[in-house]
Amino acid sequence: MGQNRQLFGLRMLVTGASQGIGRALVVEGLKAGMEVMAVARKPALLQQLSVEAPPSGKLITLAADVANLEGRRAMVERAQGLWTGLDILVNNAGIGATGHFAEAESSILRRIFEVNVFGLMETTRAFLPIIKKGKTPAIVNISSIAGLRGIPARAAYSASKFAVEGFSDALRAELFKDNVSVLVVCPGLTQTHFSENMIERKAKIQMDHMRGMTATEVAYATLESMRAGRDRILLTTDAKKISFITKFFPGLADRIAKKKVASLFKDEMSQTYRGIYPDFLSQ
Repeated sequence: MGQNRQLFGLRMLVTGASQGIGRALVVEGLKAGMEVMAVARKPALLQQLSVEAPPSGKLITLAADVANLEGRRAMVERAQGLWTGLDILVNNAGIGATGHFAEAESSILRRIFEVNVFGLMETTRAFLPIIKKGKTPAIVNISSIAGLRGIPARAAYSASKFAVEGFSDALRAELFKDNVSVLVVCPGLTQTHFSENMIERKAKIQMDHMRGMTATEVAYATLESMRAGRDRILLTTDAKKISFITKFFPGLADRIAKKKVASLFKDEMSQTYRGIYPDFLSQ
């Protein structure tokens, strides 16, 4: 467990803040009386956020990309110009793609890692000196259920979130001496525009994000976890089920995933594997 904290008056920076979970975190943070810097790539969406943001708290917006050095420098310089320290860094910016790995272009794989992994890690590195000067400081990394269990047709995205999980666990131990907490948030399906914003959509079946939690529910749970000093939260029943099955019944998790893929590619597999996996294909 990390340290308990009162959110009122704390300084928080949120990346990927113009839509979805990031935007909801900004809004809920302002309601809690925080000073929030909202960072995203699209100035028009940030302007809309400024107009619609609640009057409580204090909002600062900045157009920057976590995936490039110039964007990270702009964030740090703006934060240093405003504050003597940063209390909470929320690494929320992320992108995804669907499609089977064998058909994925290397540029897609690299772009996902540039944003979800290297962007997150280098943003954290850039802000460490400021975070260490913060009040009850915390780094919050938004992961996914895909970081608990690799999901077919989402190999690159799953791999990127597994990297976030490993990085967060190591960083939490390393920063213990500096009194900096590290919270990992694992949402399940969330009602956002994430699927529409994917850089590629080639999976045979797309997930229905609209049947998940709302972004506001995720944001509220995240802020409550910050208050309570938690190290990790699993959101949605699906995330908790996946975590439980993967931990205690890994063989069952493998079989479920294989059967799902087999059902989608049954005709194709029947031409190649008939006689090799007849029982499996017939189920």
